[in-house]
Parts: sequence; C-alpha cells; structure tokens
Amino acid sequence: MVNLDLRSLTLPVGIIRMLEVVLTCISFSLVASAGHVLSTHWDWCMFTWCFCCFFSLFILIMEFTRFSAKVPISWDDFTTAFAMLAALMCFTSSIIYPTFFTCPTCYRQIAATVISLLCFGVYVGEVVLARLRPGGEISGFLSTVPGLLKILETLVACIIFTSLDPARFSFNPGLQWCVAVYSLCFIFALVIIFLTVGQLLSLFPFSFDKLLTVYNILATMMYMTAMVIWPLYGFENNPRPIPCSHCPWDDLVVVTFMTVINLVIYILDTIYSIKVVFFTWDEE
Repeated sequence: MVNLDLRSLTLPVGIIRMLEVVLTCISFSLVASAGHVLSTHWDWCMFTWCFCCFFSLFILIMEFTRFSAKVPISWDDFTTAFAMLAALMCFTSSIIYPTFFTCPTCYRQIAATVISLLCFGVYVGEVVLARLRPGGEISGFLSTVPGLLKILETLVACIIFTSLDPARFSFNPGLQWCVAVYSLCFIFALVIIFLTVGQLLSLFPFSFDKLLTVYNILATMMYMTAMVIWPLYGFENNPRPIPCSHCPWDDLVVVTFMTVINLVIYILDTIYSIKVVFFTWDEE
C-alpha cells in the first residue's frame, strides 16, 4: 500500500516545486506554440524546460508517495544538485532564446523568456531553502564546491555541444581533437556525478579525492590545448561573413568563449581538489 505524504506538497519547498512544474510547462508550451525552429539552440532551450519540468514533477511524485525514502541514493543531494543544475540551465536558456529567437513583436517568445527567468528565480529559491533547512548543512558531494563545479562543467559542455557544426570539424583533425576533449571531459564528469549520487564511492579501492585531483589536472591540460587549437583552426581563413545575423560563424565564437569559461572552471576545480587532498591532510 502506498502511503501518501500530503505535507510534502504544503511545505515551502513543495510549493516551490509545484511552481517549477507550472512555469517550465508554460515556457515550453509557449515556445512550442510559436513553432519549431531548425536550430540546436532552439533544441537546447526546449530540452531545458522539458527536462526541468519532468524532473521537478518526478521529485514531487517521489516525495508525495514516500518512494524517495526507498531509493538507494542520497536523495537530498540529488534534489539539491538538480535544483542547482536546473537554475543554471534556465538561466542560460533565458539568455540564448531571446538572443536568437525573439523580436519586438514576438510576444510568445518574449513571454517564454520572462517565464524562463521566473523559473530561474524559483530554482534559486529552492537551493536557498535547501541550504536553510533545519539540521544544518547538506553533506552530499554535489552540494559542495567541487560538486557544484562539476555541474557547471557539464552544463558548459552542453552549451558547447549545441554550438558545434559537424560540417566544420568533420575533416579537420585539430577541431576533432577539441571535440574529443569536450566529449571525454563531459562523459567523465557525468560518471563522477552518477557515482556520487548513487553512493558508489565506497567501491573504490583507493581515495576518490586523489582520483578526482588527477582527473581535474588532466582535464585542465586537455582544455588548455582546446583553448588554443579551436580558434587557431576554426578561424583560419574564415573571416566573419557580411552580413552575418546569427550565422554559423557566431557558433565558432560561442564555442571559443565557452571553452575559455570551462577551462577557468576546471582550473578552479583543480586548485580546490589539490587544496583538499594535500593541504587539508597537512593541517591534520
């Protein structure tokens, strides 16, 4: 027999999650009603709102039916990490969508952008509530600084993927290396996130913190090469066309900029990991 928990819907965090479901549903409904656009940026924004709506509803159902207490993962860590990720995804979509798809008379698109910004604010509110919940701080990895950096790394990589043009890098070994860097680092970051949420770190016969430090150093070095190689080969004999209103050349700039952003995040992640592994131990 399923025991329903009505209190989960009346708590502040429950009310916020219901708002998340409604607002994200309105966002993707408005965008869908405006018509499909053949663009990876449109696909990313639509995926963001659908993904956030689905998982917010999933979390509500799991807590309402009390199934959340039976799952073999750190539930508080999962929900807080999701709220952080959703807030970042909604924020990026609130920037990308109006940049590419709105105009002064595009009222549905403008409304979707405004509601997406409200989604961002609501998810931030959930994160704040999670931090202020009675009993102290959240202990899960994904709710710590390195965990948040891992979420940022995967999010920036997703933005890079939405801006990649296969026709551009298919026959260029230098750009193919950059795509390999983005893909490998993205996959390993996801694996780390899944291992922590699934509480599988105890299966490792060695220190997870040391492994994380080694990975961060390698990922930083790989991103350094991508930061140099991508603009070197991407813009070689490829000046900006005139006119160019959101043309493929702009995607090259987006990838270059996001590569630098992710490199900075990986550097911060590496510094923090080194501090935790070496300097914390020295203090003890």
